[in-house]
Amino acid sequence: MISIESIIKILKEDHNFREVISQGHYLYSYDDPDLTFSALSYDSRVSNQDTLFFAKGAGFKPAYLEAAITNGLKAYISEVDYQVAIPAILVTDIKKAMALIAMNFYQMPQEKLKLLAFTGTKGKTTAAYFAYHILKESHKPALLSTMNTTLDGEHFFKSELTTPESIDLFKMMADCVANGMTHLIMEVSSQAYLVKRVYGLSFDVGVFLNISPDHIGPIEHPSYEDYFYHKRLLMENSRAVIINSGMDHFALLKEQVADQDHDFYGKHSNNSIEKSQAFSFEAKGKLAGDYAINLIGLFNQENALAAGLACLRLGASPEDIKKGIAATRVPGRMEVLNHPSGAKLFVDYAHNGDSLEKLISVVEEHQKGQLTLIIGATGNKGESRRADFARVINKHPKLSIILTADDPNFEDPKTICQEIADQINRPVQIIVDRQEAIQAGLSNCHQAGDALVIAGKGADAYQIVNGQKIPYPGDLQAAKTYLSQK
Repeated sequence: MISIESIIKILKEDHNFREVISQGHYLYSYDDPDLTFSALSYDSRVSNQDTLFFAKGAGFKPAYLEAAITNGLKAYISEVDYQVAIPAILVTDIKKAMALIAMNFYQMPQEKLKLLAFTGTKGKTTAAYFAYHILKESHKPALLSTMNTTLDGEHFFKSELTTPESIDLFKMMADCVANGMTHLIMEVSSQAYLVKRVYGLSFDVGVFLNISPDHIGPIEHPSYEDYFYHKRLLMENSRAVIINSGMDHFALLKEQVADQDHDFYGKHSNNSIEKSQAFSFEAKGKLAGDYAINLIGLFNQENALAAGLACLRLGASPEDIKKGIAATRVPGRMEVLNHPSGAKLFVDYAHNGDSLEKLISVVEEHQKGQLTLIIGATGNKGESRRADFARVINKHPKLSIILTADDPNFEDPKTICQEIADQINRPVQIIVDRQEAIQAGLSNCHQAGDALVIAGKGADAYQIVNGQKIPYPGDLQAAKTYLSQK
């Protein structure tokens, strides 16, 4: 429950209050004792007399507000006066207002949890899973992840957004507290800061894994600089930080966090991987010792190290860290299947140029025969990835390439594939149907040493087409089905 008086106070303290407009009158305060709210919403379809409604979004239509009023809505918050029959609480920034009001409405749940956040162009989900399994050893962690979310450690569901909208986020946090959770691990995207989903939130530990060009386009970040800047906001809003010393622009980050509690990890720091094997590694520094790991690749070992350093600050013991790293598996991340011929299949979520380069390099290190890559690019976002994929493919001339659909949305998947193909310096196959592409890729696996790499969708059991999630068995399941027929 929150009163109109409390709402206006919160907005004024954040210098985000303009006025209340009620029946044509401009008011600087509005202390109606009967105007209280027991629900928050930005969806007019679930708004009624008890709801404080946020009129937000570029596509918002006055008809939505009118529909909510017919359901009994008594007041709304907006950057625009829609001149309707109920009071309008006008603000300069609706997203900031949502975050701070939700935080207070749900009784500051962030103060009752230890918060760990991961950002980076790639590896957020993997690092979050490592942290979840580490903290599970002696604590009760919740997890907000692109792959899976759990608010009680028992029930898991797929998240719509990497970082939820602020109202949903603070509701989830409150549920974590009610469920007795002690820690919350989050993936925090650059979009979360761009559209202020985590405005006003401070993290106990923030981890910056890496940076490379991504999410740059008309509906995302206008430039790489803007993308990088919004990633760095996590460092400003964390009490302690963990940063990859091998990442691009590390010197800037090192200077930025000089006055904060911090740990650096990676090849230019004391916390690094001393020896790396396929399923084990030796670390030096704060986490010195030998570790078993299920995910191959040095980059996954460094993700484990980053998670371990973060969890060490949050109460995990060295033994917890070893056990948690050894127990971690991530759906759709470097999942390996065996072909009857002795060849290997690798299913991975790699969906930008940098993660694809690392994936291919790891596979080439272990498989020396014929290698086939199946990949596509998403529609209506991350358009720079298409050229990045072609650039990576051109660096690996022995790869056979099958281009296919990957969440084409409102674009023609064949056109997307052709756009990639036009930038590749050798012939490729285009098989738009993703399951047919996987079947074709399996036919290239003849003997031990060969490999099929299926990149992009990981464990996602859908294709996004024309704004809708169309059921799809998932890359791993599709591959298993075809393998069972051999």
